[in-house]
Amino acid sequence: MEERIEDIKKQLRSYEFKLTPQREATVRVLLENEAGHLSAEDVYMLVKKKAPDIGLATVYRTLELLSEIKIIQKLNFGDNVARYEFHSGEEEHHHHHLVCVKCHKVEEINEDWLTPIEEKVENEFNFQIHDHRLIFQGICHSCRQEQENN
Repeated sequence: MEERIEDIKKQLRSYEFKLTPQREATVRVLLENEAGHLSAEDVYMLVKKKAPDIGLATVYRTLELLSEIKIIQKLNFGDNVARYEFHSGEEEHHHHHLVCVKCHKVEEINEDWLTPIEEKVENEFNFQIHDHRLIFQGICHSCRQEQENN
């Protein structure tokens, strides 16, 4: 984790920003919960445990800054809640998401099935694609089992 924090510190410095204690607490929470696709409120509640004096506005500003300089990306899974995940470098768009409409759990699919479609769109429409997102909405295995048991 410390190595990733150092990398983030360097990225911030390259844009003439500092990794303040509040920003570091936010980054640590994001790293500790990387698979969680946390909302700003989720991040705030977890950061508050580490830095009780931090305000919600500070967390929002930090998330916006990290998003603007492409350390993290803001996602919306159709529930009107912004969620955040780290950019994964060159492969940033090569995973997709399963979103449960009951419990709102988000799972990642770490395969990019859209590469052939992306190539076809680029060729047929002379359109340079920078990113794409595929979100499957449905009911997860746990919620389906719970439904069947009731």
